[in-house]
Amino acid sequence: MALIVALVMLAAMTIVGAATLRTATIEQKAANATQDRSLAFAAAETALRFGETVASAQAMASPVNIGFPAQGLSTVTGGNGCTPTPCAAGLCEPPDPDCPPRWLDSAFTGWVNATPLGGVIGTPQYFVEFIGLNFPCSDGGPSDPRNCKRYRITARSIPSADRSVVILQSVYASE
Repeated sequence: MALIVALVMLAAMTIVGAATLRTATIEQKAANATQDRSLAFAAAETALRFGETVASAQAMASPVNIGFPAQGLSTVTGGNGCTPTPCAAGLCEPPDPDCPPRWLDSAFTGWVNATPLGGVIGTPQYFVEFIGLNFPCSDGGPSDPRNCKRYRITARSIPSADRSVVILQSVYASE
């Protein structure tokens, strides 16, 4: 009789141990995924700050936006009436509203590497789009003569295989 009770107790302990092991494994996977996402976010944020520095330099350059490609739309026509605008060294002209966003276009090759971070993170990338010169800098109303230059910076992490990817954007305004 004692043997049967001992075997039942052993079986119960085995089931509890297996369930605990399974829970610990799931928690470890969740922790790893969270860490991957945090590293990818930090990498994309680094590229975003790098792109904002580039946008600031272009806004302060004389003449303004000297590093951007020639003004105007490209002669290349994409699908759906889309005419992609040119990019050079990560600096892009205002996007055609008929085109898909550059960051969603798998054929877009205008990404530029930011500072390499090494390790499993990879080198994050960015590009800067010039949005325009005629945006109000303050809430002074339509009669306020001050206008800002605006740039949209898009950054992404480039992880190794099977890791999280993060895409971030910011809008930089400069008088």
